[in-house]
Amino acid sequence: MPVAPPDGDTNTAEATASRPVHRLPFWVNQRLGLLVLIVSLSALFGVLRPAFLDERLVLFPLLRDISTLTVVALAQMVVLSVGHMNLAVGRMAAFGALFAGFGYDRLGLPLPLGLLLCLFAGAAIGALTGWIITRTGVSSFVVTLAMDFALLGLVSLLYSALTENAAFTTKPSGLAELRSYSLADICVGPVCGSPAVPQLAQFTVLALLGLGFLYACTRIGRELLLTGANPAAAELSGIPTGRRVILAHTLSGLLAALAGFMAAVSTGTFRASIGDDFMLPSFLGAVLGGTLLTGGVVSVLGVLLGTSLVGVIRKGLDLLGVGLESLNIYLGCVLLLALSADRVRTVLSYRKVVRST
Repeated sequence: MPVAPPDGDTNTAEATASRPVHRLPFWVNQRLGLLVLIVSLSALFGVLRPAFLDERLVLFPLLRDISTLTVVALAQMVVLSVGHMNLAVGRMAAFGALFAGFGYDRLGLPLPLGLLLCLFAGAAIGALTGWIITRTGVSSFVVTLAMDFALLGLVSLLYSALTENAAFTTKPSGLAELRSYSLADICVGPVCGSPAVPQLAQFTVLALLGLGFLYACTRIGRELLLTGANPAAAELSGIPTGRRVILAHTLSGLLAALAGFMAAVSTGTFRASIGDDFMLPSFLGAVLGGTLLTGGVVSVLGVLLGTSLVGVIRKGLDLLGVGLESLNIYLGCVLLLALSADRVRTVLSYRKVVRST
């Protein structure tokens, strides 16, 4: 809100008002940079290995993995928005998938009800984590790390007690189609989806739209961001910061459980190892997409782009015959270059704007 100048400063105010407002050029936009990198690397890998553009053998599983890991990154993003982190995101995914598998194997639940049970379990464990943080005042790093170890033991024990082969193998009706079918198999009149886009991507789209609406159009979303930007100021402004922290962790647990369900559908079985490799991608997708580790700033679309970049790099290097150890080295170098390029681009643009003022 502009502040009225004191008497005698009218000319200064007019000069300030008439001064042109300089904005950073469009090419500094981080999401645009990620999109350019994704397109460029996809084209490069397509030229080096034409099989990279095969819709059913490469693009379909690639997009299925990106869909799952995007939801994982969104689970991390919502707690980062309040200045927290969730180191138990992978175990929460396994915890939610456990309930879905139990519902299908022992209770005979249909596919939608098992998913609802999975989401409820994830939201409950996330709410418990947020409640512990707010009640004890202990850092989210410590609490979620402890929760990660607790769930690691609990999930393993439950699978050992409830199953013979440490996995639920009963597949409800519709699970095989959800795993293997693309949007091209859902045709309404003349409109058909792409054969490369899996049906699992529908869950990711719903999560993206829901969180995008939450942060952009609702008061609760703005309060979550204010809580992350400055908790003390948010508290003085009347924002129930404790409840907002619990809400963020509840959403994180729910999204982690959804990612666990999607991972189980992708592999065709519900087992204890689901989510073992979720923690690093959860931070990579969120941070590359523009979410601040200190809280207060998120980018839902950026999460999708950041996760897509990581997925394209992994798949492309894998097709080029790069071994697992070397692949991780190359991936780290490319990600470092991506982050460095974004920082350099922002600094150069800022200096250009300063010189022009």
